[in-house]
Amino acid sequence: MPTALIPVPSRDSDPSEVAVSWRVLTDAGHRVVFATPDGAKASCDELMVTGEGLDLWGAVPALRRFPLLGRVLRADPVARSAHAALVDDPAWNSPIRWPEIDIAAVDGLLLPGGHRARGMREYLESPVLRAAVVAAFRRGLPVAAVCHGVLLAARSVDPETGRSVLHGRKTTALTWALERKAWQVARVTRFWDRDYYRTYREEPGQPDGYMSVQQEVTRALAAPSDFLDTADPVQRSGRVRDRLDDERPAFVVEDGQYVSARWPGDVHTFAKRFAAKLQA
Repeated sequence: MPTALIPVPSRDSDPSEVAVSWRVLTDAGHRVVFATPDGAKASCDELMVTGEGLDLWGAVPALRRFPLLGRVLRADPVARSAHAALVDDPAWNSPIRWPEIDIAAVDGLLLPGGHRARGMREYLESPVLRAAVVAAFRRGLPVAAVCHGVLLAARSVDPETGRSVLHGRKTTALTWALERKAWQVARVTRFWDRDYYRTYREEPGQPDGYMSVQQEVTRALAAPSDFLDTADPVQRSGRVRDRLDDERPAFVVEDGQYVSARWPGDVHTFAKRFAAKLQA
């Protein structure tokens, strides 16, 4: 039974990218091991689970339980169902510690995303996780990264080459178009937490989008053209999500043993492609 390792931060990982990936992998007969910073059970971003707090009235305790826009922005019913099953799963409740990660003991590595700076920065900035990513690429294991998970991969520099493990590879990630669209909406509807959808903001003098996932990942690649996006209007809309039996809305990039995707709307197809590489 192939084993997939999924490291996550203590909190604020994306529930769709974690739970749907777990569901697809386990349904395919694979074993999943989770890893957290301290070995304690993690929690996904609760706003993406419930949608509460994403509307103009979301700061009002008596009203936040009645989301409107939040119902659109949160995880869809399939992902919420997967998340409800995940929180009772023994693997989710008994993770290993990040320092205990042994890439030689697993068959593949999956890097989910999440955007909320409160919890995601420890994940994106972890030297331990970056070393694990480098080790996985060196061993030629299947590696999958989605959304901000691609940013973790891009920041993983192989000390032997001095370059990112993604240098010379084709990849996608959360695009600036999708990131900006969600951020612009939340700046109005979640006005008390205007940067909820931005993990990192530009410093003075940096151009618009410089600290977006797409632009930082692109800077780690051999050429800007190695970052791939789609021209398909359905895939670009950010409104239609894929299903196990409908890959049409998804945009997933494969480069050898490496699989990447943009956002939760790609995750069924993304996880299926990774599961197939594990099986192979």
